[in-house]
Amino acid sequence: MLLADDQALLRKTLRMLLDADPDLEVTGEASDGVEAVALAAEQRPDLVLMDIRMPRLDGLEATKRIKRDRPEVKILILTTFEVDEYVFEALRVGAAGFLGKGADPAELLAAIKTVAAGEALLSPAATKALITRFRDQAEWPSDPERLEALTPREREVLTLVAGGLSNDEISARLHLSPHTVKTHINRTMAKLGVSDRAQLVIIAYESGLVRPGGPRPR
Repeated sequence: MLLADDQALLRKTLRMLLDADPDLEVTGEASDGVEAVALAAEQRPDLVLMDIRMPRLDGLEATKRIKRDRPEVKILILTTFEVDEYVFEALRVGAAGFLGKGADPAELLAAIKTVAAGEALLSPAATKALITRFRDQAEWPSDPERLEALTPREREVLTLVAGGLSNDEISARLHLSPHTVKTHINRTMAKLGVSDRAQLVIIAYESGLVRPGGPRPR
């Protein structure tokens, strides 16, 4: 794992916390986005814990460059603000999720392990907050052709994911087993070329499947 933050004290504190966990290993530290990109290429970490606001190159651009060169790298964004336009854009370019810097140590460790396991760090509640924050501000182009490969059921599931419903809630709504719901979501991710739930939500809006300010799933 690579740590990228311009605050030396915070990096040191994070490293002490992470090194104390037997399941985690910190391979390097970067003080800005330029160093983060270089170390990611050199060390090939599985995960990057990325500050969003750094000198020379911010976490957003660093995320873009790292994901462009190594799409398999998982990036967890650290931010002072739980939801802002930088975090939103980071999700669009492939970050697996975000975490506020006010999170306690247990939350941080759980977040890292969630992302490392291939899951998005966006609970249904966080998804709802994200969409609410941006639905009146972001530009949402309509690109329905992007969803042509999806079956009607996969579109239906995607719509509910974009509404912030959990797998269990989708299962109850559509009278499907949780395993079947998960299968539909995984197939949708594969067809759309994304790796997590957060990016599915964004695609649902960008494609026009769900519209800002439109009705929510009930």
